[in-house]
Amino acid sequence: MTRDEDVVRLEISDGFGIVTVDNPPVNAGSTAVRAGLLACLFEAANLDLKGTVILGAGRSFIAGSDIREFGAPLEAPELPQVIDAVEDSPHPVCAAIHGAALGGGFELALGCDLRIAAPNAVVGLPEVTLGMVPGAGGTQRLPRLTGVATALSLICSGRRVRAPEALELGVVDALAASAEATDLIIAAKDAILAVPTKRRVRDMNVPYADDDAVAQAEAVALKRGKSRPNVEKAIALVKLSATTPAAQGLIQERAAFQSLRLEEDAFALRHLFFAERAAMRIDGLDATPAKIETVGIVGGGTMGQGICRAVLPAGLPVTLIERNVSARDTAAHAIKSALEGSVAKGRLSAEAAVLQQSFLTASTELSDLAGCDLVIEAVFEDITVKKELFAALDTVLKPGAILATNTSYLDINDMAASTTRATDVVGLHFFSPADIMNLLEVVRTTDSSDRTLATAMGFAKALGKQPVVARVSEGFIGNRIYAAYRRHAEFLIEEGASPQEVDTAATDFGFAMGPCAVGDMSGLDIAWAMRTRQAATRDPTARYVDIPDRLCEAGRFGRKTGGGWYDYDGGKRKPSDTVACIIADARAAKGVTPRTFTAQDIQDRLLGAILTEAAQVLSEGIAQRAGDIDVTLVHGYGFPRWTGGPLWWASGQSADRVEQMVVAVGKAAGTPNDGALVNTILAPLRAERQEIERKKTGGNRPV
Repeated sequence: MTRDEDVVRLEISDGFGIVTVDNPPVNAGSTAVRAGLLACLFEAANLDLKGTVILGAGRSFIAGSDIREFGAPLEAPELPQVIDAVEDSPHPVCAAIHGAALGGGFELALGCDLRIAAPNAVVGLPEVTLGMVPGAGGTQRLPRLTGVATALSLICSGRRVRAPEALELGVVDALAASAEATDLIIAAKDAILAVPTKRRVRDMNVPYADDDAVAQAEAVALKRGKSRPNVEKAIALVKLSATTPAAQGLIQERAAFQSLRLEEDAFALRHLFFAERAAMRIDGLDATPAKIETVGIVGGGTMGQGICRAVLPAGLPVTLIERNVSARDTAAHAIKSALEGSVAKGRLSAEAAVLQQSFLTASTELSDLAGCDLVIEAVFEDITVKKELFAALDTVLKPGAILATNTSYLDINDMAASTTRATDVVGLHFFSPADIMNLLEVVRTTDSSDRTLATAMGFAKALGKQPVVARVSEGFIGNRIYAAYRRHAEFLIEEGASPQEVDTAATDFGFAMGPCAVGDMSGLDIAWAMRTRQAATRDPTARYVDIPDRLCEAGRFGRKTGGGWYDYDGGKRKPSDTVACIIADARAAKGVTPRTFTAQDIQDRLLGAILTEAAQVLSEGIAQRAGDIDVTLVHGYGFPRWTGGPLWWASGQSADRVEQMVVAVGKAAGTPNDGALVNTILAPLRAERQEIERKKTGGNRPV
């Protein structure tokens, strides 16, 4: 029998009911899927069966619910009804998992009596990362299998768990021989025959919980989740499972889910979810990516080493080039030490570390890159140095090889012009540390071919990075916007705010760190070098704050020198009397009378600077879409994720407030701005918000 246009079907095999979900591409648990499951389960319940197996067709089990449904009234049947039917079935039900069982898909599996998984399957509950909590039993059933502390960690992080670990945790009961449907069904049938009775997870007792372990897991979850309301609620619900009957816990969980899914955090995070996926596409691109089997990296400094560490886990052989034997050996040793450190911390197995190390070859000869499919330069940030390197690489690399630069600011069109392969040149701007930071700006030059761009995007995917496409501009998307943000932080300090007041206002808004602390961490000399490079072409009428220059002239480059905007003692940051004097002298030299600022004043100025520059970036076509800017600022610059990014956040503010913020920014910079451009680019996002409000009530409330 079939249900809902074949999205779910029931077949009988050797006395077992086989329920298959077939809703490409990832078998999302849509209304049709839920209805089909319910119908098939009811049908199976009335048959004389040994048991029922639920599995997914194609590449996955059920990779979560249809996220678009969460912003509107949910249509019946809802997932808890489906799980009730599983638990009410007169015979055992086994979930046969391959691909991914995420969110509602994993909750359905937890509602089954048994779970078997393909060796490469993953399971997880990502709802907290989307501003909600699991709503179909995840917070009540998972702790009954793993214990409270482990469930807290998994649910609040949204971490995906691979099948072998899931087996160790007791989340799945056995592993199938492969992800093939025949092997999944065989394993599921064997599991049912081994346990031919009902075994409802909700009827199990929560394992003994060590209070210290629970407290530690809770503290980690709160810190990672910035104590957002949904994180606190998820923690409370998981802990509730140990003290409250499942029926009551499920009622409280569902109520929390229904409330949180309609809160601002959830809408913002859903916006970001879709923006992240849109950023992986280049509008109008029509090309097959080249196959990348070998990678070359020129430059074994901090960035070059980080890029190596990012590439090696993808199983790609890497040839690292340094200028001399000493530098080569130093870089190779540092990479080996980093791998050993990961093993010591339990982040990497010893076998994996040895394998990754075997992929690395270090050399001093550019000619050793002749066979590479992709070469990334990560040398000193100087246009002359990079152009000379590009010209040299052009004579070495094979035809069709991709030549990429990791530059943060420089003109890649200019670099490409130094080669005979401009169509094969692209920017791959990694963020430091390159093996940790998820963002990768893919910078298209004037001449980058579709093949080159498609290859760069495929490479980002192979590395597990979040790509965002930018066109050539000073600083591309992220650094250009961040430079405006930092510049206005400096304006505020010159006008009377202290570095700690600026940083506190930023972190109170939700930034991971304030601009002064970030500068100290990355090194104030980096921006100083950029300002020095731009000095000859700087508009003499533009406002310029020389306080950072004074800090650098005093040898205060940040943490690495023991002082920058702050003093550092044993790594601990504290306000600096020396810096206060430098700031006072700079103000006095310009005749500035310092004034006081509220935290709101500071936040509005900083956010207004971001919005002003973002509007320019979008209007100039440097970014493809508004969502790309949100993704860039969240993933690369610590903008609070739960706001959805700067443009989504601003779309929730009144046009008058945004105008006031932008006008204040223009006034401070000496470049009048009426805010019209910013409000224009926010208009589509505001329209999206209006549609959200309409859908919240099922489309019945006019907006």
